[in-house]
Amino acid sequence: MNAAATPEARVAAEPATLIAALARNAAQCGARIGFRERDFGVWQEWTWSRVLDDTLALAAGFEQIGLGAGEALTVVGDNRARIYMSMLAAMALRAFPAPVFPDVPVGEFALYMRHGSPSIALAEDQEQVDKLIELRERIGRPQTIVYDDPRGIGAYRVDGLVALDEVMAGGRARLDATPGLRAELIARAQPDDIAALLHSSGTTGAPKGIPLRHRNVVGGVANARTGGYFGEDERLFAYLPTAWVGDFVFTVAGGVLLKATVNIPERQETALHDLREVAPTFYLAAPRAWDAMLTRVQVGMADSTPLKRRLFDFFMPRAIDMERKRMAGGALTLSERVTRAIGEALVYGPIKDFLGLSRAERAFTGGEAMGEDTFLFFRALGVRLKQFYGQTETAALSAAQTEDNVKAHTVGRAMPGVDIRIDDSGEILIRSVSVIDGYFDDPEATRSAFEDGWLRTGDAGYLEPDGDLVVLGRVSEVVRTQSGERFIPNFIENRLKFSPYVRNVAVLGAGRADLAAIVCIDFEAVGHWAEQRAISYSSYADLSQHPEAIALVAGVVRHLNETQPAALRVRRFVNLHKDFDADDGEITRTRKLRRNVIESSYAALVDALYDGSREVEFDAQIVYEDGRRGTMRRKLTICEVEA
Repeated sequence: MNAAATPEARVAAEPATLIAALARNAAQCGARIGFRERDFGVWQEWTWSRVLDDTLALAAGFEQIGLGAGEALTVVGDNRARIYMSMLAAMALRAFPAPVFPDVPVGEFALYMRHGSPSIALAEDQEQVDKLIELRERIGRPQTIVYDDPRGIGAYRVDGLVALDEVMAGGRARLDATPGLRAELIARAQPDDIAALLHSSGTTGAPKGIPLRHRNVVGGVANARTGGYFGEDERLFAYLPTAWVGDFVFTVAGGVLLKATVNIPERQETALHDLREVAPTFYLAAPRAWDAMLTRVQVGMADSTPLKRRLFDFFMPRAIDMERKRMAGGALTLSERVTRAIGEALVYGPIKDFLGLSRAERAFTGGEAMGEDTFLFFRALGVRLKQFYGQTETAALSAAQTEDNVKAHTVGRAMPGVDIRIDDSGEILIRSVSVIDGYFDDPEATRSAFEDGWLRTGDAGYLEPDGDLVVLGRVSEVVRTQSGERFIPNFIENRLKFSPYVRNVAVLGAGRADLAAIVCIDFEAVGHWAEQRAISYSSYADLSQHPEAIALVAGVVRHLNETQPAALRVRRFVNLHKDFDADDGEITRTRKLRRNVIESSYAALVDALYDGSREVEFDAQIVYEDGRRGTMRRKLTICEVEA
């Protein structure tokens, strides 16, 4: 059969939907690898032709078990090739995937099944199947649970439990029996259809449904490609949570639209090892992940040979100085270029290879502010790390830095096809084809966030004269001290988290005389620091209250205060006995602080920070694995930071 006569070949050159793009890939580069997934140490590969075939078989199979147009398919699990293909299959049916973070407990799960009336859910493995079975006992849905990994499920005798293999086999049989079904499935999806239903972080209430339509993601990726932020045939690494907009837009949509090769690690625990083997050309990570990489390098160098440490200590400071000079617009001298070349061979190249970033032509970070030290370190290594800005409502594609315009304090300029303005209150407004029309089944939230085609982002910021955007924090978090000083807690928190020793922090001070903070140390970084100094400890709680650890954090706070106005310096802090936890409701699944929960749960601790106490006995709430709750009394030290 002539390829020109196939349904795939008849798809427009510029596809309007992800399904059309998938069909185009199969027609134009069908033998090229689309997905690679590591399983039992061996990389399994799917060509674009096979990806299309499996996706259409899954679509026909899901339709056979009741998935229809306009309905949601709940998806929960880690990154898997067949989970991605099932998401695409739902789109082919004009239904839409609604991915949920795999660590969401059963008690919260119903919040993510309010939209689209999902009667079918796809689970990666036994853990998620058990969760969905318990959820069904509580709310009556989902009626059908499809599972990918059969391990541990063979003995289950549960109604409505179906293997994904069975769904695919049934779909293949339908395709074989119905010659026109394949072409009809390819052509069914429309640009206005929802491609995925994602959810807001839920920092101030129940998560809102965010419907990203095909035209949003297709237009957003096209804008990013025009600006040089994406390239064709990228090598991607799919490790981000499937429920996060970054994974959907950069992995699923970007992968399909730009004919990339999507590499999927075997497990989250093997991601760092697999990353090194893949060496992606495009890599996206949150600032915390980059911080963790830097800590990994520092720990590794501390444990390496004296010669390697001397080489590192000689070349890295010089590379950082050269990067500062480049970012300021200066040109490197001949001796600096020679030093750079030698350092690349001896230090920078081997470290990039160790991290899996040796081919990372495009590397990005976003979601929150990144510390200048971390940013400069990776730029100095030769990783072209840049900051970007976006929200789920904008398909994550709004503004980003370019290689010729990199600054530590900005997120770059608006991407092509994106308009950004600042209103009189200082709020950032965005207009673009990638911006959604409104929230799912929530007219009130839509009216408050959208105005004449502009999205009110809820973020405060300003535009520099050259068009660079500076993001300060959430508009809703602008508060005043007792004396009327205006500040954004999140802005200060991010700068405290620039330190590798601080993982999370809540800054207090609204309506009070001065600022205070509840600090969660980074257990790995502070633990390594303690071991180097022969400081013994038995647990996170023990280490957090160690006098040397308190003094270490006090130094971090003092460093912050050097850049703060006198009225907005942090005067007192306490190291918490634990990290903030999403399961305790203290942060969202995307690690955003739930300030009202913090101030309520730690009210006694907050009072002690302001009543002059030197220490406080705090009854900590504990949730056991079986769901039972208890308390444990902790004695926490309150530290006053001298001027």
